[in-house]
Amino acid sequence: MKRWLPMTITLVTGVFLALQYFAPHEKSAQLYETLMDWLIIVGIFAIALGIFGLGRMHVERVQKRGSNWPFSIALLVGLFGMIVLGFWGQGLGSPFVQAYFSVLNPIQATMFAMLAFYIASAAYRSFRARSALATILLASAVLVMIGRVPLGEILWPPFAVGSITVPGAAQVSDWLINVPNLAAKRAIYIGLGLGGAATALKVVLGIEAPHLRG
Repeated sequence: MKRWLPMTITLVTGVFLALQYFAPHEKSAQLYETLMDWLIIVGIFAIALGIFGLGRMHVERVQKRGSNWPFSIALLVGLFGMIVLGFWGQGLGSPFVQAYFSVLNPIQATMFAMLAFYIASAAYRSFRARSALATILLASAVLVMIGRVPLGEILWPPFAVGSITVPGAAQVSDWLINVPNLAAKRAIYIGLGLGGAATALKVVLGIEAPHLRG
């Protein structure tokens, strides 16, 4: 019963949501909207459960003086402090918004500033011309970067050779982004879509049941 009931609910809900797209009836649309409302309700309870679990874990770490327990105090203060401030209003000028822009924004800016060095290091390792494909990647990256800065347009503007107009750095950069890069992105999205559909089908049919592993 513990496995049969949730697997049956998953099967019925998954099949209905799949068939709903092929049944353009107002009753079907109303039932779909009702299920979406229930999805929001279940999501809210899931968030509450996640907050409870996160808080309990860090409270236990502080009580036991576990590794990096002062960071757990900072997390708890930030988590529950923002929740308390949210009850006082969330409009412009409220303590919640002021705390958000005064604390969270500088923290995010610091994190992204630190990530820039790791990204530069990873780019240096990835763009080494060790093979033909790596050379193409390096050349494409250089051309895109040149075409995205004003200096590149100044150094490499469009020019005419007889009756032929040779594109400049900006045009070459736009072509690389809108043609080869877009084709690769579409292939990745198609692969992700097929993989997601296959995973959803296995969950609906009960072949895989990650929601029952608890």
